[in-house]
Amino acid sequence: MQKNQRQKLIIITGSPCVGKTTVTDTLFTCYENSAFFDGDWAWCVNPFSLNDRRMRNGDKTMSFALSTYLNSEFDYVFFSTVIAVDKTIRENILKDITAKDFSVTSFTLTCSEETLLERHKKRGDKNECSFFWLHLKPLEGDYVIDTDNKSVQQIVDEMRKIIDEEK
Repeated sequence: MQKNQRQKLIIITGSPCVGKTTVTDTLFTCYENSAFFDGDWAWCVNPFSLNDRRMRNGDKTMSFALSTYLNSEFDYVFFSTVIAVDKTIRENILKDITAKDFSVTSFTLTCSEETLLERHKKRGDKNECSFFWLHLKPLEGDYVIDTDNKSVQQIVDEMRKIIDEEK
């Protein structure tokens, strides 16, 4: 990153099984001085319920982890999570980040129901495949990347072009 450029927080969201973690894991290795936080682990609880008020504690964990990476002067911080599809939750996570003067680029990954079912089966997840997250409208300003019939590298290349062009 050039001296005059701000740090970049890259948010990658979308339905479970859409490919967020796989893509982010490959993407972040393309950038020197970068960090990757998988936010889904911050709210991995049993039983899981979006209505559980304790889930907001996971959001605070995400803000803390992202603050730590940004305050540690990583040029690129990659943040992958399902929960950032929700505008209020994303705003709350971002407002609690203590770092200053960083830019945010957000991606929503999507695919067809058929592709999601295939990926769900391939992952070996014993839970029922839900299309709930898949059909949520992407947040305004997110770059939407359709992952159907694309390799991980093709998706990463598409995202890199956007990241590298943004100031």
